[in-house]
Amino acid sequence: MAAIKCIGILTSGGDAPGMNAAIRAVTRSAIYNGFAVKGIMRGFKGLVFNEIVEFKSQSVSNIIQLGGTILKTARCKEFTTAEGRRTAYENMSAAGIDALVVIGGDGSLTGAGIFAQEYNVPIVGLPGTIDNDLGGTDSTIGFDTALNTIMDAVDKLRDTASSHERLFFVEVMGHTAGYLALNSALATGSEAAIIPEMDTEVDQLAELINHGFRKSKNSAIVIVAENPNTGGATALAQRVKEEFPQYDARVTILGHIQRGGSPTAVDRILASRMGEAAIEAILDGQRNVMIGTENGKIVYVPFAKAVKHNKGIDRNDLELVKILSI
Repeated sequence: MAAIKCIGILTSGGDAPGMNAAIRAVTRSAIYNGFAVKGIMRGFKGLVFNEIVEFKSQSVSNIIQLGGTILKTARCKEFTTAEGRRTAYENMSAAGIDALVVIGGDGSLTGAGIFAQEYNVPIVGLPGTIDNDLGGTDSTIGFDTALNTIMDAVDKLRDTASSHERLFFVEVMGHTAGYLALNSALATGSEAAIIPEMDTEVDQLAELINHGFRKSKNSAIVIVAENPNTGGATALAQRVKEEFPQYDARVTILGHIQRGGSPTAVDRILASRMGEAAIEAILDGQRNVMIGTENGKIVYVPFAKAVKHNKGIDRNDLELVKILSI
């Protein structure tokens, strides 16, 4: 295989705080190791539409503290087609890019895996998603910052909830994974977390009202993971109105504020370590792997394992929310 001389970087899918710290680490580690670097704008879309720019060390100055991504991100229908990927490969080759570092979530890494197989391109992925739903890594870039954003919002809501004696449903992101919801319920001392993983097992709302929302409490905060199957917090509040009219239920949907903001120290350090590890992986001849961390150590996770969504919720944490809400 020809020697790798130039590395392309892109961010794809939903943005996550810490992506800029990762872009900075990848760029500078690559330059340190003698590679040329090209930044690809708007994710895979930039490959298809040839939005490729040269990156120098100063291109990533003063970005470690910024939320979002300086490379921008976009969904790209064209990349899901064989013709789109062919164009992407032609543009990449014309720009002299020999390997890619893709920062994103499961959709981005799935696309990267297909592209790598079709064109034999060495690709290393970095887990950039607030959902923390990728397999093989203890945490993803952006998860800690989103958790802190939720915590801050819920702390403020608790002040008003206790003043008004209400049942507050707070909807957080993560429609197939309850990681954010469960951890933020623990961090905020919420009465319960209603998560997709438990959907099929119990009626979580009835359980909460019948066992959890006791007479001793005049207000409660329940964290709900967005969920297209159940309709999320809005549908739950509607059910309360119909089935338990004695409670005044309110809904707060935190939405996209969870994705923004300056990354925490935890996310900046994680992104920096993973970014450097991506270049090490390329130097080691690794391909089609995502950089993960397990017990504080860097690990290489095959794309197929990373996108499986088989992380699973820690049942002890669910139990802990219950115990601590009495």
